[in-house]
Amino acid sequence: MACCPFHDDKHPSMKVDRRFHCFGCQADGDVIDFTARLFGLNKKEAALKLAEDFSVSYDAKGHDPPRRRPVKRKISEELRYRQAEQKCFRVLCDYLHLLERWEKEYAPQMLEEAWHPLFVEALQKKPYTEYLLDILLSGSMEERASVVAEYGKEVRKIERRISEFTASHPAGRHERSRSLSAGAER
Repeated sequence: MACCPFHDDKHPSMKVDRRFHCFGCQADGDVIDFTARLFGLNKKEAALKLAEDFSVSYDAKGHDPPRRRPVKRKISEELRYRQAEQKCFRVLCDYLHLLERWEKEYAPQMLEEAWHPLFVEALQKKPYTEYLLDILLSGSMEERASVVAEYGKEVRKIERRISEFTASHPAGRHERSRSLSAGAER
């Protein structure tokens, strides 16, 4: 049951299944009747509207003049650039957060301890990643475009690196050490 859109319905009075029927105003019909009444169209216009809205092909079989098929709009260069810039920014942000995490989690605990490769990567890559993000946030249009153009391949590599790392390391070092210490207490 639903509130009827064809009269001032305060309480649901319309049933909808293959057909609709309102027990209040007696509106009744199929999906084409419903669409025609709702949008003030004739039945043919309602059928065409439904076909267009739900991407159903319509064959007029010679009864109507041929309709122009909608042409898929090409993505404008500006939109393509914006999407590339947003992706670049998102990937670099994700990488920066991962580097910050590695810097904390994999920092040596003792002076003689060997440096973990992820800690080294964090120390090496974090300042440059922050620099690129600063340009994307506050640089001129030319500077931002330069970052997007010059580091497109590198950003894809970083994205793969993040995916591979998160797939192979679901828990951080602290979660692992907590689970190991919890197991030792048992």
